[in-house]
This record gives sequence, structure tokens and C-alpha cells, in this order.
Amino acid sequence: MPFDNAQRPGPGRGTGERAINLPPAVLWLIGINVAVHLLRSLLSDEADSAIILQFGLIPANYTDGGHDLVSQVLAPITYQFLHGGWMHLGVNMITLAAFGAPVERLLGVRRFILFYLSSGIVAGAVHILFFPGSTDPVIGASGAISGVFGGVLMLMRYVGSLTSLLPVAGIWIALNVFFGIFGGTPGAAGEQVAWVAHIGGFVYGLVAIRLFLPRQT
Repeated sequence: MPFDNAQRPGPGRGTGERAINLPPAVLWLIGINVAVHLLRSLLSDEADSAIILQFGLIPANYTDGGHDLVSQVLAPITYQFLHGGWMHLGVNMITLAAFGAPVERLLGVRRFILFYLSSGIVAGAVHILFFPGSTDPVIGASGAISGVFGGVLMLMRYVGSLTSLLPVAGIWIALNVFFGIFGGTPGAAGEQVAWVAHIGGFVYGLVAIRLFLPRQT
């Protein structure tokens, strides 16, 4: 196959590949998450807290009534782009790069974005179901990434090159079981582990990934 302009090696380059060889949707998601956190770091503590309360996922906002409709509609998506700190953000983005890249390459950009965001929405809904009265805002991409991870495990049945992720899969499952047994609680502003949301996203990813696979022609 002939090189196109993006693939043709330039002067002094052995290949035309990018230094960071991640697919576009994963790169955009990482970039948006980092940009949002960077902008929040420039705000006062009061302003940042207001953003978390407005755009984080608070179960009581859906069960007690009388809350801002705009926040209720947007929060299931916006909470996925807010993080509790640089460490929280960094771990999630590294995990997204590891698990998201192979899934996006199989699904394509549009299907991957829909799968990713819907995993986060379902993860949030499961958290609300288990902790309906909680006033602690849940934030972070972990629920969506858990869905992607569940999709990776299901795809392992068909793509042998993904089997190298099996040790990571075992560690992830063990950690969530640990937090589930020994005091995992609703995620208060990203400082605690919303393990129920993680498991909800994970199960959704296992079950739903087939719906997003491209049709064979």
C-alpha cells in the first residue's frame, strides 16, 4: 500500500509514525480531561467547589427533587471529565490510554466515543441506584474506563494480541473486590473510591461491547 502524506517518512525520520501513537478519540479525551483539570487549578477553591457541585454526579439531586434541571441533565457526562487531583487524573488517563487504544482501533472513533460515554453514564446510574441519598459528588473517568476495560476483556476472546492485558485485569478486579469488602464508599469529590460505579461500568462494558462492534461485510 502506498504511503499517504501522513504516513510518508520525512527527512531524518525512519517512519512517519507519531511519537505518541494513540488513536484520535483517546487523545482527544485525554486532552480534554487534562485541559479541564488545568483550568480548574487556576480557580479559587470556592469557584472550583461550585463547579464540582454543579457538574459532579450527586445521587441526592435525582432522588430528593427540586434541583437544577440543567445540572441533572449534564452531570452524567460532565462528572466524567472532573478529577480529584493530578494523581487521580494521571492514573485514569494512563489507564484510558492502555485500555482505550486497542478498543478504539477495533470500534472506530464514533463507536468508541459512544461506548465510552455510555459506560460512564451507566456507571453513574448504578452508583445512584445503590446510594440514592448520598450528597457526595462523584467525579472522575473511572466508571467509563471500567466499561472500556470490560470491553477489552470480552474482546480478548477474539483478538489474541490483547491477552497481554490479563495480569492487569486480575489486579483491577482484585482491587475493586478489596474496596467493596473493606470499606469502599461513594466517591466524595474523587477522594474516595466509588467502587459500585466501577463495577457497574465494568459489567456494562462486558455486556454492551458487542452492540458497538462494526458489522462484518
